[in-house]
Amino acid sequence: QVQLVESGGGLVQAGGSLRLSCAASGRTFSAYAMGWFRQAPGKEREFVAAIRWSGGDPIYAGSVKGRFTISRDNAKNTVYLQMSSLKPEDTANYYCAASSSSYSGYSPLYDYWGQGTQVTVSS
Repeated sequence: QVQLVESGGGLVQAGGSLRLSCAASGRTFSAYAMGWFRQAPGKEREFVAAIRWSGGDPIYAGSVKGRFTISRDNAKNTVYLQMSSLKPEDTANYYCAASSSSYSGYSPLYDYWGQGTQVTVSS
């Protein structure tokens, strides 16, 4: 079992930055690929970014590529999402997730999910 707790969300103006954190506890964090997803009101959950257990080869959704950066610190059992040049359309509840099988944008491959942290970008 892996428990995930996100933090760092909040209200920011368009063009601003935020860094989300996801702290993991339970089973060996470094064994899992990690992903970030988001869900806006009335919309489907969508993939944002993912990273291998080793911290290499991050992948991103096209809508955030070049603006968001995913990273992880296995010594701290934490994965981060640095968000820059934020836009109002980035407003959503952001979730981190852990996968024991592979890293991808396909949410059914993720075994554990956090409760989410709200990000609101004002125009």
